[in-house]
Amino acid sequence: MTLRKINCFEDASQFYEQVKDYLLNHEALHNVQLALCNNLIHNPQGFNEKPYLATVEVDRDIIAVAMKTPRRKLLLSKIEDFGSIEAIAQDIHLTQKLLSGVNAPTAEAKAFVEAWHSLTGQSYHLKMALRAFQLEQVQPISKTTGNLRLATQSDRKGAQQRLRSAPLGASYRQFLIPWYAAFALEALGTVESEAERKVEHLLQRCIAYIWEDKIPVSMACNVRVMPNGAAVSLVYTPPEHRRKGYASACVAALSQTLLNQGHRYCFLFTDLANPTSNYIYQAIGYQPVGDLSEYSFTENKAVNVTA
Repeated sequence: MTLRKINCFEDASQFYEQVKDYLLNHEALHNVQLALCNNLIHNPQGFNEKPYLATVEVDRDIIAVAMKTPRRKLLLSKIEDFGSIEAIAQDIHLTQKLLSGVNAPTAEAKAFVEAWHSLTGQSYHLKMALRAFQLEQVQPISKTTGNLRLATQSDRKGAQQRLRSAPLGASYRQFLIPWYAAFALEALGTVESEAERKVEHLLQRCIAYIWEDKIPVSMACNVRVMPNGAAVSLVYTPPEHRRKGYASACVAALSQTLLNQGHRYCFLFTDLANPTSNYIYQAIGYQPVGDLSEYSFTENKAVNVTA
């Protein structure tokens, strides 16, 4: 009989030291967990409540990692022994009666939602099926007019003169905010209420990039830096500028920029329901390394039946 042991951690630094090698074995699949570890260690004031940080071990070897911060979905690592999933579900159920959802590699996610439903009765539905991609070398693509540039705080003041042909004299801040909100709605199906604050954060961190063809036509961001790689996300092109190769050019140029900075590879996630993005990223040189699923739970409400 396999004896599985769950270890829960209070200290994020201690937790990271224990799990980093396990997570780095599949860095692309685990880049969200790695980034969360970094935030917990270096920005603890951003979390009002203690996170759930746990490992499952057999003979001192880690076979599963689970993480959850307040108001966020549970994150599960790639898991070698699926018996760990039941153990994690039971352990979480002792302290958290309900979950909003789970994000994990596809088989692990399905096993967890079934285990959680059995424990709690919470219903679940698949919100998004994702594919993780990794790139080590950018492949040549059809040349597109324009160039990549970093969006900075200073761009906000000088943009009007440079972009006289843009509607209403748009500035970087003025168009990045609606672009960010449109990305959230299209890609994630969510209405973003804090787009302005999040765009300011991107600009302050100098991680937002623009593809310009006389005017801004596409964007992409370097959202996470890992020990060996960097993650690309927030790729958005307004409808009026699509089908011209701008998104491909933007992501290819940003990916090459990140490789030139010394990263061994770049990562990104795609929605499997969007064949266009899956095609263009593979044309650039991104190779699939695994699939993930994001499930949402719903609270079951009792129904009063009257005679």
